[in-house]
Amino acid sequence: MITPYSYSSFLSKFKLGLSLTAISSALLLSGCADKTQPTQSEEANSNTQNAQPAKTVAITQIVEHPSLDDIRRGIVDELADNGFKEGQNLTVHFQTAQGNVATAGQIAKQFVGDKPDAIVAISTPSAQTVVAATTTIPVIYTAVSDPVAAKLVDTQDVPTQANLTGLSSELPLEPQLDLIQQIVPTAKTVGYVYSPGEANSVALLERLKEELPKRGMQLLDVPANRSTDIAMATRSLEGRADVIYTSMDNNVASAFEAMTGAANELHIPIIASDEFSVKRGATAALGVNDYDFGRTTGKMVYRVLNGEAITEVKPTVMNKLTLFVSPEHATAQGTTIPEAVMANAINVDAANNQSK
Repeated sequence: MITPYSYSSFLSKFKLGLSLTAISSALLLSGCADKTQPTQSEEANSNTQNAQPAKTVAITQIVEHPSLDDIRRGIVDELADNGFKEGQNLTVHFQTAQGNVATAGQIAKQFVGDKPDAIVAISTPSAQTVVAATTTIPVIYTAVSDPVAAKLVDTQDVPTQANLTGLSSELPLEPQLDLIQQIVPTAKTVGYVYSPGEANSVALLERLKEELPKRGMQLLDVPANRSTDIAMATRSLEGRADVIYTSMDNNVASAFEAMTGAANELHIPIIASDEFSVKRGATAALGVNDYDFGRTTGKMVYRVLNGEAITEVKPTVMNKLTLFVSPEHATAQGTTIPEAVMANAINVDAANNQSK
């Protein structure tokens, strides 16, 4: 029999037991909820990861100069616009060889050892060293003017390795020579300062030797092995060349101000094949827009990162040409740009003055 005191005590203990059971149940349910229901932050991270998996791209460049730098910027921007954002789900490793082919080879071996999802090789020497270092990691070359001469593709545009594709700028030579004759109609000798270590420059040398005589002109070629040789090589054209032509030679581009300085002293016009050469001192250039070139390359890299087999990403040639001129540089180099040329060109002087 339960006495009033003991019953009261029993009832209190019973209520306490119910309270403790309720608390325990609540805690248990709370713990389960934490494990099964992600927070808003976790959901956001999950959605990002589901959008694009994390990837790594290695970019190697033979030397840093504005033209190649703009191509690299276009590649990274294109990837970002397609969901691969650097610092989020994309890691970009970049190294430049500072114009040294041996260093380019070392960079290629290091990148292959790192096993990235893709390697982007900007310029012919960089592409050649990476291709020599791997037959398995996807390689996308760019800023290559003659992939056949560089042995990256055969004459049918088929890559020489199954892990290789890329974008080239095989500029037709005839419009370049037309431009030279429009700006310097009396030209008889074309000076060509080039790097004998760059396959694209050597290939262009042979094409110039073949085509110039057909137009009543001759070639005066001067090799320059190092960027420090560019100024002296240019000065050697004094009294011998009527115009200087240069196209996609990275050795020349890395010391272009040295070339333009010498050309200004000698009053010899420089005709080039890229926008930045005109901004840096050339009279005129007929070539592709470097940033657009990078964006187009970036589309190819994206396809590989997105899971497409590199064998399905065919090598491409970008042939859309834009004419750039600088009347100020033409005057410094002893010539003027005809109105007919100006009418179809982008005046970089006007663009520079607007940005000031």
